[in-house]
Amino acid sequence: MQKNIKNLNFIVDFFEKDAIMYIEFFIYSINNIFITVIILKSKEACMDYLKRAFELNEETLANRRHIHQNAEAGLCLPNTKEFVRKKLSSYGIEASDCGEGLVATIGNKGKVILLRADMDALPMDEESGEEFSSKTSCAHTCGHDLHTAMLLTASKLLKENEANLKGTVKLMFQPGEEIFEGGKNMLENGILENPKVDVAMGFHVAAGQFPVDMIMYNKDSTMMASVDVFKILVRGKGAHGAYPHLGIDPINIAVNIFTALQELIAKETDPTHSCILTIGKIQAGTAPNIIPETALLEGTIRTNNADAREKLVRRLKEVSEGMAKVFDGSAEVEMVAGVAPLVCDKVLTEEMVSYIRGIGIENLAEYPGVTSSASEDFASVAERVPSTFIYVSAGFLDDRGKYAVHNPKVRFNEEVCPRGAAYFAHCATKWLENHTEQ
Repeated sequence: MQKNIKNLNFIVDFFEKDAIMYIEFFIYSINNIFITVIILKSKEACMDYLKRAFELNEETLANRRHIHQNAEAGLCLPNTKEFVRKKLSSYGIEASDCGEGLVATIGNKGKVILLRADMDALPMDEESGEEFSSKTSCAHTCGHDLHTAMLLTASKLLKENEANLKGTVKLMFQPGEEIFEGGKNMLENGILENPKVDVAMGFHVAAGQFPVDMIMYNKDSTMMASVDVFKILVRGKGAHGAYPHLGIDPINIAVNIFTALQELIAKETDPTHSCILTIGKIQAGTAPNIIPETALLEGTIRTNNADAREKLVRRLKEVSEGMAKVFDGSAEVEMVAGVAPLVCDKVLTEEMVSYIRGIGIENLAEYPGVTSSASEDFASVAERVPSTFIYVSAGFLDDRGKYAVHNPKVRFNEEVCPRGAAYFAHCATKWLENHTEQ
């Protein structure tokens, strides 16, 4: 009996807590049978998420391609949302509405980690040439279909291993990221409460000419810029194109506002700060011989500096209104949406990267300290709870990787799907194991 107890202590130390539930039941059993049971239990508790994700890859790709072909943009995504809800239900996971998004939980009380995926596409036509190209007037040219498919598979992995989770995984399927309203919508509807979230994690696929086994992160500084979305409505006076002196041309005013706003970046911002002002839409007129009543400009301001952000928003209004007055018109500036810079929690980022390193990806490449002038409304979550956000490569090393996100021809390497699903599940499981409530 003493020999058995000595061996028991060795096994428990080696396999940590996974074997505890067997100790009393088998303490009088024959030594070699006892060891066999402990080993089997330990393997179950330390589920090989990467292997299982590859086993489920066909299902993951089917989910991705369905979402891709039926792309929806904006805050309201009825078909995508219902597809995700039904898939979760088929995995034994009950999802609930959270604003315009979905929320679900897996696990056993304790600490709570939030895993987030955005679901929305962009209002543009696709030209990728993929057999599963979008059949709608929207396109997943930012890869959110992959995010959703990866989190769906991660949800299935976590549900299969639910009995061994040392806490709760909360799933956040979010709409409206591209318009910077989805995160706010779900926050206002309590996504971080009931149960209260302790930490959060999100991924974004990276298109381009990268190896697929690459992760990119930033633990020390601003990872992604703030964004402020604006509209400028210019009002003039309509007239016949042959008699411009009888009207006030809002197109002329809009063009001069456009030019003047570029000077804000060239002459009024610190060149050591990352500041970008983009006009992405100008709309005016209905016919070539009519001076219209109004013109509309829409764009974004992005920066990684809080003071620069405040100044640019203020000067946007002053310059637009002032330039319109010069030409005897008027301009109304509306700030449509805004998101703070994305700053990841240093300790959490280091921890999650260490878990990814341990998952078993051969030749894993890392790009620490990555920064981007793009914006991400996951920043709204990161402002409230410790969070990390990691780019995972969905790139190609050949010509398939020559287009970037938001390009109608962009393509994504689907080999990222099982990797991303495994990263989600493995990181959540390991974090809960290492932060168990005492």
